[in-house]
Amino acid sequence: MPAARLTPRLVLLLTLPPLAWASNAVLGRALSDSVPPILLNALRWTVVLALLLPLTQGLWARRCTWWQGWRWWLLSGVLGMAAYNALLYQALHTSSPVNVTLIAASLPVAMLVVGALFFHHHPTAGQAQGALLCMAGVLVVVSQGSWQRLAQVHWVQGDALMLAATLAWAGYSWLLTRPPATLGPDWPWTNTLALQAIVGLLFAWPLSAAEQGWTGVALQPSWALGAGVLFIALGPSLLAYRCWGLGVAQGGPALAAFFANLTPLFAALMSSALLGEAPQAHHALAFGLIAAGISLSARRPAAGKP
Repeated sequence: MPAARLTPRLVLLLTLPPLAWASNAVLGRALSDSVPPILLNALRWTVVLALLLPLTQGLWARRCTWWQGWRWWLLSGVLGMAAYNALLYQALHTSSPVNVTLIAASLPVAMLVVGALFFHHHPTAGQAQGALLCMAGVLVVVSQGSWQRLAQVHWVQGDALMLAATLAWAGYSWLLTRPPATLGPDWPWTNTLALQAIVGLLFAWPLSAAEQGWTGVALQPSWALGAGVLFIALGPSLLAYRCWGLGVAQGGPALAAFFANLTPLFAALMSSALLGEAPQAHHALAFGLIAAGISLSARRPAAGKP
């Protein structure tokens, strides 16, 4: 897929998801003591499905259309809804926020690798250089401008879960650019997200039941938990997934991955705001590096060059 031209609409579509996912990480961390991670994911997509079903158009009547591409639905639902979110919430239980952010910073690289291995995508030099700039920006965020902090990072088992989550999200994003041929231009986006949520829930609920045997966190129902799940369903799920799907379709998965690296920056700014601290100079430096990486990755090769 050739590099896409950055337009205000594309920038907005790909900036809203990281903003929503940053709030998801902050809120998921806050709820980690009151709900097990896989159960939180199951509750999240159950609410999303309940909100989507009234908006779907002939979902069951068109079952022959989507059943022909059942492999795509299975993969996209498992990778994007069941695996990614469950692994992310589990990683927040067992790994530090610094580690999770460092591993998530590899998404542009993971996107390029998955695209090259499974989707015949040949990354440009600008995309490779942009990936390095974006990762440098994330390192500035998590190190708070002091590289000595990175030497204090200790890797734990949860880091492997976050790496798996990053690869799952890369696969899901590439699948969005290869929908089944049976889906025409009139296929509603609500049908797509609802079907993916159904597939994800077919795995999420059985896993959440099995989770009770190994997790040390018990469900503690409260109004705060209900409000948190509703917010996650509306913002980081419905809004973010819709914008991400449109952005990936217009700009491509490789470019979208660079925008995803805005998530740790937004999360750091949110944490600073909650603690009453003003943004620091390293936040501005990180934003500059990530923005430069996005711009470089979107640059079209000169004529005559591969």
